[in-house]
Amino acid sequence: MACQMGSQDRMSRIVAGVILIGFAMITGNTVGWAGIIPLVTGVTGWCPLYSYLGMNTCENGDSKNH
Repeated sequence: MACQMGSQDRMSRIVAGVILIGFAMITGNTVGWAGIIPLVTGVTGWCPLYSYLGMNTCENGDSKNH
């Protein structure tokens, strides 16, 4: 898979995912489990929506493989 996300984009997704999952675990609210999506996309550096929209936030506009 090609890199589509820069390091700041990836880190913010990982943090948001962990916060949402933590919220779900603490409160029992099932909506927080949606945090799995930003967590996985942040860890992998690939987002299906970015592919569809042709977006790329990689540094230098590179789309290198991991």
